[in-house]
Amino acid sequence: MTLKDQLRDKALAEGFSKMGVCRPDAIPAAPDRLVDYVDAGRHGQMGWMAERMNWRGNPAALWPEARSVIMLAEVYTPDHDPLETLTLRDRAAISVYAQNRDYHDIVKKRLKRVGRWLIEQAEAVEIKVFVDTAPVMEKPLAQAAGLGWQGKHTNVLSRDLGNWFFLGAIFTTLELDPDTAQTDNCGTCRACLDICPTQAFPAPFQLDARRCISYLTIEHKGPIDEELRGKMGNRIYGCDDCLAVCPWNKFAQEATELRYEARDDLRAPELAELAALDDAAFRAKFSGSPIKRIGRDRFIRNVLYAIGNSGQPELASAARTHLNDPDPAVSDAARWAVERLT
Repeated sequence: MTLKDQLRDKALAEGFSKMGVCRPDAIPAAPDRLVDYVDAGRHGQMGWMAERMNWRGNPAALWPEARSVIMLAEVYTPDHDPLETLTLRDRAAISVYAQNRDYHDIVKKRLKRVGRWLIEQAEAVEIKVFVDTAPVMEKPLAQAAGLGWQGKHTNVLSRDLGNWFFLGAIFTTLELDPDTAQTDNCGTCRACLDICPTQAFPAPFQLDARRCISYLTIEHKGPIDEELRGKMGNRIYGCDDCLAVCPWNKFAQEATELRYEARDDLRAPELAELAALDDAAFRAKFSGSPIKRIGRDRFIRNVLYAIGNSGQPELASAARTHLNDPDPAVSDAARWAVERLT
């Protein structure tokens, strides 16, 4: 077996579902696409996308010594249909990836174990591992490495994984044979585009984050445009619609990591209970969860929008308790919810 074959076996043994390799210069179109995206303002308040664009668009510039990029996929396929939660108007819909432990921690530890093994096998090898938190464009790199392709919803999907998987990257100074880049296999399908409640896709393969519910509930600070609030439904953290309808999910693999399995209290939590969380209770409930990073204020803002969309007048009292909240976005959301329900 070649070292690359052994590396793949090690990655699978550690819990990854698929591995591919590409060169750091394998995404030459990425820099211009990133500039166009930022110039159009489609990144919204995500200022970090505009920062260090040279590194983000050109992996070779991020670490000039790197000779190979090892891309790894880890599935988190849900055991239930997340779209069903959208019909429960007095309940909250949380993106399935956030219904238990924070994947950043889990995936990064796996990457480090695989990286350490690689260092032990080859002399004078250096590595750097990345999971979402560095200026690395994982999606085009994943396509270049043959893991899958960026679909019309801009997420990566695969013939043998569907689209429920996380991405991790190991940059290394070791020369590894690159895999064949994957090509688009979406065909004429528009399922992901047509289901989007806020029409966040200006065209296939293009996303305007400013209209994306995942962006609005997680990244956007302050009040959300009233025209979009009513379209958010009961989604309070992220959105799975475009992922859930992808036909390629019929090939999705079952998730084996128990820490991705949905907590019972986060599958479809009651909006009234969530609205009652103060800062301490919020931190305790979401300790170790990716939800914790948005903070209590943004979380309660989202819950209040969901209450306003519930059509349940009995939830108005839960919203009234926040009319004088010190955070202006929360008090504004409370006012909006009360007006919608009374």
